[in-house]
Amino acid sequence: MKKSVAEGRERFLKEIAEQLPVDRIEELHLFASIRQGGNESAIAVVALRPEIEAEGSDARRTVFRARYRLALKGPDRGKLEMDITEEADAPTVTVDEVVRGVMERAGDAEEPERMSAADLRAIVADEPWSSTTA
Repeated sequence: MKKSVAEGRERFLKEIAEQLPVDRIEELHLFASIRQGGNESAIAVVALRPEIEAEGSDARRTVFRARYRLALKGPDRGKLEMDITEEADAPTVTVDEVVRGVMERAGDAEEPERMSAADLRAIVADEPWSSTTA
């Protein structure tokens, strides 16, 4: 079943799927949206597997920070600003540390929504009957 997400979050996830190779996404941590001053914004931490994983490697992931701001009011209503920044090349266990760090800086007590590549594909798919099997 397709998860229900706000328009801004759905547009944000579609942009992530267009800019990063979805098949390499190991996990995506989507933080709750914040509405303030006529804008909606949110942040996500995305971990990607390497294109080719060497046997016996230490399971390193490329960690990205993605954020968006959507104008909800005013002359720029509907305008989405977004950026994705590569933050680290680190072992898999570091991803959880990055997520905790973002939570602490944001003062957010709520855990972010964790998604797999399959979850992301289901959300951004155009077909309303998409489902995940992961």
